[in-house]
Amino acid sequence: MPQNSPEITASLPSEGKAPRSILPGIFAFSPNRDTLGATAYFIVNKTSNILVDCPAWHDTNQDFLLAQGRVSWLVITHRGGIGKQVLQMQEALECEIIIQEQEAYLLPKVKVTTFVDNLILTPEIELIWTSGHSPGSSCLYWNNLGGVLFSGRHLLPIATDKIMPLRTAKTFHWWRQLKNVTKLCDRFSENTLKYIIPGANTGLLRGKGYVDNAYQKLAKLDIEALKSTDIYQ
Repeated sequence: MPQNSPEITASLPSEGKAPRSILPGIFAFSPNRDTLGATAYFIVNKTSNILVDCPAWHDTNQDFLLAQGRVSWLVITHRGGIGKQVLQMQEALECEIIIQEQEAYLLPKVKVTTFVDNLILTPEIELIWTSGHSPGSSCLYWNNLGGVLFSGRHLLPIATDKIMPLRTAKTFHWWRQLKNVTKLCDRFSENTLKYIIPGANTGLLRGKGYVDNAYQKLAKLDIEALKSTDIYQ
């Protein structure tokens, strides 16, 4: 796109709260109206800094990200995590954008890197395709702090300390989503998954920002009972 495009050069709004630290090396942004109240996150990693989904794009967030050093990747966990100004973000941060291949078509003007089932970004960071909420829904796993899973809208809180898949009117494929919950249970253990950090409904966490003892709570989900769920949340 030409450098004088209004989409790139338009000034940013100056309002907005700065992101807050919720765990060592992890910052949460305020919910973004452009992504229907989704919460984006920033991982400060020893080798690469990673933005998970799109925060609201204003001076406060841009200044914060630029002050942290280079942002290597913007990982989009699902179509609902795509902000309206993702191209501006890529231009300002000079970062690579990663999205599961089935949703790359939603960013026709943006250079993206796609993956199919899994993508290892660093020895500590891996993307896992968890289709169901949307065709290209995925989770980001960080092998740090006992194991952290950024779940996008694949797994969401329903109370301060409870998390589960939710069937909504926009759910792409409910049974596939449940199958991928089982896949995560098979993949992880109490020793490798301590926290789940959801991409929405974060107000239910009452400021905590995460669900701990995550594997135990994930393993207790009754997937067979959830299959019969026919009421949209």
